[in-house]
Amino acid sequence: MIPRILMNELRAWSQEADRKPLILRGARQVGKTTIVRQFAKEFDQYIEMNLEKPEERRIFESDYSFDKLLDAIFFIKNANKSVARTLIFIDEVQNSPQAVVNLRYFYEESPHLFVIAAGSLLETLISKRISFPVGRVDYLAVRPCSFKEFLLATGQEKFAGLIDDIEIPEYAHDMLIELFRRYSIVGGMPEVLNHFSQNQDINALAKIYDRLIVSYQDDMEKYADTALKENILRHIMGSAFQFAGQRISFDKFGGSNYRSREMSEAFKTLEKAMLLRLVYPVTSVTIPAEEKQRRSPKLILLDTGLVNYTAGTQKQLFISHRIDEVYKGKIAEHIAAQELLAIKHSVRAKLNFWVREDRNSQAETDFVLPFDDSLIPLEVKSGAGGKLRSLQKFMDAAPHHLTIRIYSGKMMIEHLSTIEGKAFKLISLPFYLISQVERIISNHFDNQ
Repeated sequence: MIPRILMNELRAWSQEADRKPLILRGARQVGKTTIVRQFAKEFDQYIEMNLEKPEERRIFESDYSFDKLLDAIFFIKNANKSVARTLIFIDEVQNSPQAVVNLRYFYEESPHLFVIAAGSLLETLISKRISFPVGRVDYLAVRPCSFKEFLLATGQEKFAGLIDDIEIPEYAHDMLIELFRRYSIVGGMPEVLNHFSQNQDINALAKIYDRLIVSYQDDMEKYADTALKENILRHIMGSAFQFAGQRISFDKFGGSNYRSREMSEAFKTLEKAMLLRLVYPVTSVTIPAEEKQRRSPKLILLDTGLVNYTAGTQKQLFISHRIDEVYKGKIAEHIAAQELLAIKHSVRAKLNFWVREDRNSQAETDFVLPFDDSLIPLEVKSGAGGKLRSLQKFMDAAPHHLTIRIYSGKMMIEHLSTIEGKAFKLISLPFYLISQVERIISNHFDNQ
C-alpha cells in the first residue's frame, strides 16, 4: 500500500473530543477506500458498508429508527456492539440520501463510534431537499498522490526524508529533480503508481490510464439531469486534457457549439466532482482578493499523469531534462498546481493567479498564495530572476517584499529590484520542494 500523508489527518480527527462523522471527498480512484481500510488497522473492529450494493443500501432506506438501523448494521456485518473502538465506513454514500441524513444521528446519539463516509458530488443530494447534516459532519479532501507519496511508494524513503529537511545536500539535487520528472510523467493516481512502483515501466501504464479515463466518462450520466448536459460533460472529458494548464473560454470550448452558460455549468459540475479545478484570476495584491469569475480561468485537471498520457506529452517529458520547457511550460505549471493542492486537505482549498486590473495588460503571475493578510506571488519558470516581469509588476503594487519562483535549479535566495526600483526577495525553489512552500514563506516572511 502507498503510505498516504492524509493518515495523519485521520489520526488527528479520531482524537478530537467533539468528533463528528467524517466525509472524505474526492474523485473516483484517488484512494479513498484504500486509505480508510489502512486506517482501520488501528481499530479493534471495522465495519464497511458499500452503498453501491443494493442489499446494503436498503438498510439505510428502510423505515428504521436510528437504534434499529444501528442494530441492523452490526447484525448483517456480524459485529459486536460492545467493542470499544469501532470504525464504521460508509462508502459511496452519495447513492443513499437517507444514509447522509443519518450521519447526524451517529454524531448526536452514538458519538462513541468512529464514522467515516466517502462519496463524490454530494451537492446533488442537497438539491433533492434532504436534511443535509450541516454542522454535524466534517470533511477532508482526498487527492492524487503527492511527490512525497510517490517517493514513499517507489522505495525512495531517504529522499522523502530530505524534502522535510528543506536543506538539500548538493549530491541529492540532481536525483531529486530526476525523480520529480518521473513523477510528472507518471502522475499520482494510486493504481498507476502501484503498478509503476512494481514494474518501473511507463509503457505498461497505458491500459490503466485508458481504464481510468473511460470510467470517468462512464460516470457522466450520474452527474447530468438532462441528455444535453450529459453530452456537454462527455465533450469536456474528451477535450479538456488538451487544454490543461491553459486559460480557457467556456463559449464553444473544445471546438463545440455549446454556449458559454451551458458549458460553464457543466464545468462547475465536474469541479464539484473534483475531476478538475477552475483557477480564477484576482487583481488584488492583498487579502481579501475577490475572484474575477467573468475573466477566463486556468484549467487544472485531476492528475498530470492523465494529462500527459491523453495529451501525448509523455515522450517529450521522457526525453527532456527540464519539465519547465515542455509544452511551453504548461506541464510544469500543471504539476505545480497539483502539488500545491495536494498539501491542502480542506475541500474548500482553492488556487488563484494574479492579473492586472487593466484588461489590456499582459502582466500575469502563475499563482498567488495567501499568507497572513498578504498574497505571495509564485511563478513557475526557467530563466534569470531579472526577467520575471509580471512578478515585478505585482511587487510594485504589493505591501511586502517576498516572491517565490519554482524551477529546476537549486534553492537560492536573491535580493533584487523591480524596474520601478522596489527591492524584493526572490526565493527560487526546485520543483521537489513545492510541498514545503508554506513553511519556507513562513520562515522568510518576517525577515524580508
